[in-house]
Amino acid sequence: MVKKKAEKIKNKLSPRQEAVVKLNDEMVSQYIIDNPDFFIRNAAQIERMRVPHPVRGIISLPEWHMARQRNKINQLESEITMLMEHASANELLFNQLMKLQYELIKANDIDGLIASLKNWAKELGLNGAYLYLFDDKWLINAPSNYHHLALSSSQFDFIRVRHLQYSQFYLGQLNTSELDLLLPHHGYVGSVALSLFGQFGDLGVLVFTSSDSMHYQVGQGTLLLEKVSEILPILIEKWIMRKK
Repeated sequence: MVKKKAEKIKNKLSPRQEAVVKLNDEMVSQYIIDNPDFFIRNAAQIERMRVPHPVRGIISLPEWHMARQRNKINQLESEITMLMEHASANELLFNQLMKLQYELIKANDIDGLIASLKNWAKELGLNGAYLYLFDDKWLINAPSNYHHLALSSSQFDFIRVRHLQYSQFYLGQLNTSELDLLLPHHGYVGSVALSLFGQFGDLGVLVFTSSDSMHYQVGQGTLLLEKVSEILPILIEKWIMRKK
């Protein structure tokens, strides 16, 4: 289209007027596209061309082109490295999840299930793992053997409101009141990962703790927590009945 426009202008103008027609970037680009041998025919002139450079001031056109190619290669290498890192992290995540699921499925009772969670947490360098069931959803009151797992949903609400309003996961730090509710006999806890389970996050909460205050932070991935939280209600119902 640009070529046709240029030809139309050329036909309308006299030879003297044609000489003063100003070329623009689009017309020059189209001419080069239409004449792919341009750079071959004008190799000597191309080598003498100079273009601005933000650091070196002025460089030759071939140098400028080579610098662009190096930047593209460096960018591709960075992207490949990032993809490899993600693949490695995903493989590690998958292996950790498979190992935990196998141990959880092998558990003979709730105590065995919790022991598996704690052992897995220790292997990851965490302090511990804690499982709580909301008492309005499970039949766990005394004389049940699992009443020590009961957690009042209403008492938990201040943590829910502060950290979990729009999510089933929280990674970060808890204040003293929050730690006293969830971990009444806790030592030093730097950071925690909270994971509600159940379709609406109303069945209970899984807590992982770390002595490192920066280990769990807002914005980190929660895929591992999601998968663990999906399987927990299924396993728990093998030993504890849900309230109607």
